Amino acid sequence: MPKPYPEEYRQDVVRVARNRDPAVTVEQVAADFGVHAMTLWKWMRRADVDDGAKPGTTSQESAELREARRRIKLREQENEVLRRAAAYLSQAHRPKRIYPLVKELAGEGVPVTVACRVLKLARQPYYRWLDQPVTDAEFELAARANALFDAHRDDPEFGYHFLVDEARAAGLAMADRTTWRICRDNRWWSVFGKSRGRTKKAGPPVHDDLVQRDFTAPGPNRLWLADITEHPTAEGKLYLCAIKDVFSNRIVGYSIDARMKSRLAVAALDNAVARRGPVDGCILHSDRGSQFRSRKFVRTLDRHRMTGSIGRVGAAGDNAAMESFFSLLQKNVLDRRTWATRWQLRISIVTWIERTYHRRRRQTTLGRLTPIEFETVMTTPALRAA
Repeated sequence: MPKPYPEEYRQDVVRVARNRDPAVTVEQVAADFGVHAMTLWKWMRRADVDDGAKPGTTSQESAELREARRRIKLREQENEVLRRAAAYLSQAHRPKRIYPLVKELAGEGVPVTVACRVLKLARQPYYRWLDQPVTDAEFELAARANALFDAHRDDPEFGYHFLVDEARAAGLAMADRTTWRICRDNRWWSVFGKSRGRTKKAGPPVHDDLVQRDFTAPGPNRLWLADITEHPTAEGKLYLCAIKDVFSNRIVGYSIDARMKSRLAVAALDNAVARRGPVDGCILHSDRGSQFRSRKFVRTLDRHRMTGSIGRVGAAGDNAAMESFFSLLQKNVLDRRTWATRWQLRISIVTWIERTYHRRRRQTTLGRLTPIEFETVMTTPALRAA
């Protein structure tokens, strides 16, 4: 790409073209200075605008506009970095490592310089991490675990005392305590070991409890509740995962399936987001069920830029507002009759939610309005469309 002509040179050529003899054309002046005739005409029009002879945006105004656009773009990038950093660090299940966020922002067009400056990070350590995301210590730990796993797979009756000997024979030296810790974390026990209890305990929380039994929200898509219920039919059990917006008590999404897998909760969340539109920053509160702690569900929360929240073990009151909806469903649909097929029960559940609960059943907490009427009255047209 050729370099632009200096401003002083342009002004000199324009002066010569303006003060030329009547017999000399602009094309001749352009040829004398080695520029294209159309370029010289453009310079002259720009000079007329700068001098006020013709209407238009002057060179100074154009430069100010370019500088303003540059600053606006920079501010937008800085705000995006802060917003993404807040959402990234608010997730209790994600490691508090900020370098992956800088790399993700760089892939979306945010310069590394801007991201590091806003997050108060030095660039050199980031680039060193980029060259070597996995440290030598992490790689060594993975190699040791692989050696112990291979030994355990070949001889399941070996305890960790024997596994460490096999790993050392393979060239990976480690202490007995290190071997025990790796085997404990991965539950690689000898088949002849002592009997271990089979009682399933609730797993660890992947989120903090951000609700603390305060089931109120200032607007829609601020706080959602989720839970799963089941009911038997002659064909087997049917499972319902429902998501409720506490602002209007509306069931914004649900999924019904014959199996209670993580995909049931993921489908319900995807359906809710598809119906409600952008939900960035919305809190989704649930109990400590395995479906809501699964990696698929956590990744779905991240994809929709939502924040997770989980109650305590055995504390039904931590999700009481959702339990009250299931109580109504139990009385009005599930326990009304015996269900021969899953299809019959599914149709009845969907019909009651969409026709009766949303549009006919008035609630005292909503001022004797239905959830649909409450959202219509209390939200703006833009939110109503969502």
